[in-house]
Amino acid sequence: MNMMRKRTKKGSALIFVLVMIIALLIYATAFISASINQTFIADIFKRRAAAFNIAEAGLDHALLWLRSQDSPPAADSVDPWGGPQNVGGGTYTVAIDDLGPVGTNPLVRRYKVTSTGTFGNMSRVLSNYLKVDNFGGYLWWTNSETYCDDWNRCQNVWFWTRDHLSGPTHTNSHYNIAGNPVFDGRAHSVDPYIYFYNNNNPVTSDELPDLTSNPPNDVPVFNDGIELGVAHIDMPENALALRSAAASTGGLYLTGNTTAVFNSNGTIYLTNRNKSGCRSGCTVSIPTNGALFVNNGTLTVSGTLNGRLTVGASQDVIIPNNIVYADDPRDGTSDDTLGIISESDVVIDDIAPSNLEIDAAVMALNNSFMMENWDDYMKGTLTVYGGIIQDLRGPVGTFSGSTKMSGYDKNYIHDSRFINSPPPFMPNTGDYTTLSWEEN
Repeated sequence: MNMMRKRTKKGSALIFVLVMIIALLIYATAFISASINQTFIADIFKRRAAAFNIAEAGLDHALLWLRSQDSPPAADSVDPWGGPQNVGGGTYTVAIDDLGPVGTNPLVRRYKVTSTGTFGNMSRVLSNYLKVDNFGGYLWWTNSETYCDDWNRCQNVWFWTRDHLSGPTHTNSHYNIAGNPVFDGRAHSVDPYIYFYNNNNPVTSDELPDLTSNPPNDVPVFNDGIELGVAHIDMPENALALRSAAASTGGLYLTGNTTAVFNSNGTIYLTNRNKSGCRSGCTVSIPTNGALFVNNGTLTVSGTLNGRLTVGASQDVIIPNNIVYADDPRDGTSDDTLGIISESDVVIDDIAPSNLEIDAAVMALNNSFMMENWDDYMKGTLTVYGGIIQDLRGPVGTFSGSTKMSGYDKNYIHDSRFINSPPPFMPNTGDYTTLSWEEN
């Protein structure tokens, strides 16, 4: 009887051991399987991440390729390198599709850049939608915030307390700030500092605790922020696209000093001694392709524009009176758009009204936008609705401390239509703006 009980206990123990061994084997199998699955998943994740990074590299290289071209490509589809490119142990293939003009300016085109990154047997496809960047996208743009006269005497030109700029600004140098000017758009400068007037004892902001303010003397208001030390943007030396368009069918190409007064009915009263019938003045239609250029002469321009037009001259463009649109875009929709390009200076005549308005994107390629005899006349407010792009910053007035001494107060407002639809034949910056980005 006792022997039977001992055998039963031994049998129970053996069964328990077998159950434990089976349980351990099941657990070990599950653990090994989980480890294998985790390794497999980690490998997939690694390949997916590598393919994504390679596709991103393709987008970056495509942007560099676009920037390196003399002009934006105009073709249905372009593969810059003609096949897969090796990088990071994988390959990418790029296609650049021309989607055509963004607005009415044929130079501002839109592109879809597609990059397929492959690593092992894993591929990912990224698309970047880009737009050609145009100088019309700026309210204010300069190569330098310094003015140099005909005798190469140079001086700083300042933004001061009574200046108000509503739109994006950029300088390839640095801002000169006196008092409390207001910038409502994003501000960029290539130099990593601001030059402050500091009560006529100038100081650079890199000598101060705050790079963007010098209280209590100089406290500019950057309502959309300021970025210092940005990339340099090249400016063209001449208006090649406008010249070519004016000389082609549908354009108007003139020689010698010219006066153009815009009429609200969509015509121009033109005076040019070298154009038949216009020596003493004639009325002409706005060029159908929107291009008017004066070679070997000045262009004097004013009036009320009804239409889309860019005017330019190889010498100075002179503004003696208001330039406004027949339909004001601030009051609703308007397709009236004006560009003014000089291969020298754009000059406000000193006989211009006390309160002057210029509705246009104004561009002085080799010198300045300025007022004639800017330190001799007291004026009211200069309103520019559009943009001012110039090589060297020109003065439109003077101040002493907080007192205006001569010239105009500035009220500069960006025409936001110019971001996607700048005036005809306004030059591009050579860069591109990302509109959207997605993974296919």
